[in-house]
Amino acid sequence: MSKVPLTVAVITKNEENNIDECLGSVHGWADEIIVVDDESSDKTLERARQYTGRVFARKMDNEGIHRNWAHAQARNSWVMILDADEQATSELKQEIASSLSGTPHSCFSIPVKTYIGKTWIRHSGWYPASKIRLFRKEHFKYEEVGVHPRAILAPGKTEGHLTKDIIHKGYPDIEHFLASVNRQTTLEAQKWIATGRKMSFGTALWRMIDRFPRRYIRKKGYKDGMYGFLIAYFDSFYQLMSYAKYVEMKREKSKEQKT
Repeated sequence: MSKVPLTVAVITKNEENNIDECLGSVHGWADEIIVVDDESSDKTLERARQYTGRVFARKMDNEGIHRNWAHAQARNSWVMILDADEQATSELKQEIASSLSGTPHSCFSIPVKTYIGKTWIRHSGWYPASKIRLFRKEHFKYEEVGVHPRAILAPGKTEGHLTKDIIHKGYPDIEHFLASVNRQTTLEAQKWIATGRKMSFGTALWRMIDRFPRRYIRKKGYKDGMYGFLIAYFDSFYQLMSYAKYVEMKREKSKEQKT
C-alpha cells in the first residue's frame, strides 16, 4: 500500500509510556513522521527513533512557537498533528487518504475521542470536540502563546470536517487528570502575564460560577457520571485557580522590578 503524502508531527516530553502506540498508529501509513522533543529525560528519544529518523531536540519556549517550528520541518505540504498520547484510528486514516486528493480545503477538523482511564467521556463538551489537526502548512499557523494557542487559517482559505476519530488517552487515572489541571492553570496565568491581559477577581469568580452549570447541565456532563461531575467541577475551579496564580505571578514580577 502506498503511503499518504503527508507529514505527521508529534511533540514530546517524557512520553516513553505513550510514544509507541502513537507512532505505531501512523508508521507505514504516513510518508513522513517528525518528532520534536523537549528535553525528555526518559527513553522517549530512543523509542521514537525506532519509527523515524527525523527526531529533533528543541526546548519548548511556548506551545504555539514550538508547534509552528515543528510544522516548518515537514517535507510535505500536508501536516497532521498528533499529541504523544493520541493515536490515529484505521477508519480515520482511510478517510484522510480519500479526502486529500483534489480537496478545495486548506485544513480539516478531526473529532477527538478522550478517555479517563478506560472510560470514554461521551458528553461534557469533550466529544466530538473537533479540532484542526490536518492542514497545509503554508496556509496555517498557531497563535504564539504558551497554552491553548488558537489556530489561524490564512485569509480566504476554507476548513473541511472529517468524521472519524483520533483516540486521546491523556489521563490514565484521576491523578493524571488533576496534574494536568494544575499544569494548565499555571500556563494560563503565564499567558495572561505575557500578553498583558487584565484580569479581576470578579471576572474570575463569574467564570467559575458560570462554568459548572454550562459543563454539567448544558453540555450534559451528568451523563458521564462521576467523571462528568469532576470535569465540570474542575473546569469551574480552573478559572479561579488560574486567577490566583496570575495574582501571585504579578506580585513576584512587581518585587523583581523594585529590586
